[in-house]
Amino acid sequence: MQPDDTPEPRERIEIHPIGLVAPLQWLWRGLCDLRAQPWIALFYGVCFWGMALVVSAVFKNSPEYTLSAISGSLLLGPFLAMGLYDVSMHMERGERPSFRSSLTCWKSHMGSMSMLVLVVLLLELLWGRASLVVFAVFFNTGGLPSTATALDAVLNPQNWEFVAAYVCVGGFFAGLVFATMMVSIPMILDRDTDAITAGITSLRVFFDRTAVAVWWGALITLLVGLAMLPSAAGLLVVGPWLGFASWHAYRGSVRVTTIDEALKP
Repeated sequence: MQPDDTPEPRERIEIHPIGLVAPLQWLWRGLCDLRAQPWIALFYGVCFWGMALVVSAVFKNSPEYTLSAISGSLLLGPFLAMGLYDVSMHMERGERPSFRSSLTCWKSHMGSMSMLVLVVLLLELLWGRASLVVFAVFFNTGGLPSTATALDAVLNPQNWEFVAAYVCVGGFFAGLVFATMMVSIPMILDRDTDAITAGITSLRVFFDRTAVAVWWGALITLLVGLAMLPSAAGLLVVGPWLGFASWHAYRGSVRVTTIDEALKP
């Protein structure tokens, strides 16, 4: 059997011009998807809520394992998010979404997803290490800070310099994670793109459309913060809502075409 020498079609990635109103449009479209598929959304909402409860319980009862619990959530979260993207993708194409498909859509993209999750975990570990360094610079604890020590330090108004440094370090790594993940997972699902191309494209969107990306990130932070009160129950709705909206953020920010498609009149 002769090998297929037909070259794979080359793709051109374009970043759309988007304005500050775009994130509100993504949220509206995400809400429409949630209303169209409430039972699928509820399943994923329960998953997000469950992860938040687990992390909270670990923090209260065994704070030394909090970082491990967060790492576990970072491992599971992208796969749950891809399920929501799969639902929105099928609805956008005029197809009927499948709950089973949303649960298994990641299987055909396992290589790219694994590499992307590995990058996120690495950034999370660097984030944790940098936070410990900041704490060690300002306080001589003789070892790793306990949860009580860390909370007392953060809540003490006299330690404003430490809080400012801690927030800056945390904000830098949180922004880096957000910039890397903003459109990468939906792009992997949509175009079966490798993790490096998807991650670079996501960074391009963030740095080419910084004002919109920061506004989008602020809206996500606000909604997640509100959803955490009380008992993180708001994640039942906000979790899937933001998942659906993130698909539309990708579609509104990125256009991927083959060279042949781009040359068509």
